Amino acid sequence: MGRGDKKTAKGKRFKGSFGVSRPHKVASKGVKAAAAKVEKAVKPAKAEKAPKAKA
Repeated sequence: MGRGDKKTAKGKRFKGSFGVSRPHKVASKGVKAAAAKVEKAVKPAKAEKAPKAKA
């Protein structure tokens, strides 16, 4: 069992895959909440642009 064994964490790191032995990193709730606040702050700024007048 080593780098060639896809069922171990070392093998998954070598292959660059994820699974039970090597799960993806899960973001905490605090990070998601902060990202949601940033998105809400950005969206109204885009909506405030006035439409261009036709000449």
